[in-house]
Amino acid sequence: MFKALSAAARYPITTLASAMVLMLAACGGGGSASSGTGTLQMSLTDAPACGYDAVNVTIAKLSVNQSGTASATDAGWVDIPITAQRIDLLTLQNGVLATLGQTPLAPGKYTQMRLLLADNASAGAGQPIPNSVLPTGGSETALTTPSGQQTGLKLNVDIDIAADKMADFVIDFNACKSIVSAGASGKYLLKPVVSVTPNFISGVKGAVDASIASGAGTAVMLEQPGTSTQAPVVVKATAPDSGGNYVLGPVAPGTYDLVVTSNGHATAVVTGVVVQDGTVTTIGSAINPPVSTDGTIGGLVSTGATPIDASLTVTQALTGGSTIEVTSGPADSVTGAYAFSLPVGAVSVAPYASGALTFAADAAAPGKYTVVATSGGVTKQSSLLTVTAGATVTAGFSFP
Repeated sequence: MFKALSAAARYPITTLASAMVLMLAACGGGGSASSGTGTLQMSLTDAPACGYDAVNVTIAKLSVNQSGTASATDAGWVDIPITAQRIDLLTLQNGVLATLGQTPLAPGKYTQMRLLLADNASAGAGQPIPNSVLPTGGSETALTTPSGQQTGLKLNVDIDIAADKMADFVIDFNACKSIVSAGASGKYLLKPVVSVTPNFISGVKGAVDASIASGAGTAVMLEQPGTSTQAPVVVKATAPDSGGNYVLGPVAPGTYDLVVTSNGHATAVVTGVVVQDGTVTTIGSAINPPVSTDGTIGGLVSTGATPIDASLTVTQALTGGSTIEVTSGPADSVTGAYAFSLPVGAVSVAPYASGALTFAADAAAPGKYTVVATSGGVTKQSSLLTVTAGATVTAGFSFP
C-alpha cells in the first residue's frame, strides 16, 4: 500500500540552482573505478495545470530497456528502485525536481522506459486516492487511468549509460495536457503526456508583474519558435510563484522565445532568448502584458471512436513569419468539445537583451489565430481565425 506524505518527505526535492551543484559533483562518476557499470538517476517535474488546484499521481514502477520494441514481458528490463508514494505534480514547478530513484546499469544505450501508475483500487479505506485531481472550486475526483496501464506507459527515450558515470534524467509530466474531462459525468481521464529529457544544468529565470502573479491564470513558456511549415514546440512551461518569480529548467542550450499568457491580458513574447550550457539566463524586466479583452475559439472534434482522444494547440504568427504557441489542451473525451479564451489585443514583443526589455505591439495579426488538432497521429489545421471581444469563432475537426 502506498503512503501519502508531505512534499518534502515524499522525495528529495531540488531546485535548478542546487541541481547545478549536484550535477557537477556527480560528474566524477556514479560508481567505483572498478565497477564497470554506470548509474541512471531519475527525477520528476511538471508544467502548469490549467484549472486544477492539485494533480496527484502515484508512480508504482519505473523500468528501462535497451530495446525500443521490447514488450512488458520480454527480457532486458531493469527496474529503478522507487518508493510508491503519492505526489502532487503542481508542487513541481519553477525548477523544482523530485528525485525518484537511481540504479546501476550496464553501459550502453537505453531506448525504452515504462512508467506504471498505482491502481486506484489499491488504496484501503480512509487512504488517499493514488491518482486524483482537484478541480478549482470542485472536489477531489479519482482519475481514470488508461486501459493499457496494466503494462505501464511506454516512453521512447535516448539514454546513454557510460561506465563509472551518472546519467541524470527528468520525467516531465504535463498535467494540463494529460487530464481530459468526460462530458457531464464529472469524471476525468488521465492520458499521460510525458517526456524524458536530460537534467540540463541550464535554464531561464525572471519575473512577471505582481498584478498577474497569482490567480490570473498566468503561464510562462519557453518555446522553439515555429515557421509556416513547422509548429512551435514548448520545451518548458511553468506558473509564476506568488511573488511573480519563475524558473524554467532544465533546458537544453539553444535560442528560444519566452511566451507569457495571462487572463485579461495580451500575450507577451521575448524573442531570441539565449540559453548557454551550465548557465541560467536572467530576463531583466518584470513582464506585465497589456490589458486586453478576450474572445473565444471553440468547436467539436469527432474521431469515430470512444473515448475521443484528440489534442488541440492554438498558434499565432509574429512579424517575420515565426509562430508561437499560445495555449493547448485536450478535447472532451465524450463530447469532443473544446474552447479557448484568447486575447483580442496585439502580441507585445521585445527582443531579448541582458538588461531592461523594450516591448512594442506586433501589428502582424492581432486577434488572429490558427488551431491545430491532432488525433491518432494525424494532424489537421484550421484556417486563419479572427477573435473579437465577447464572441465565439467555431472551428470543427473530423478524424480520420
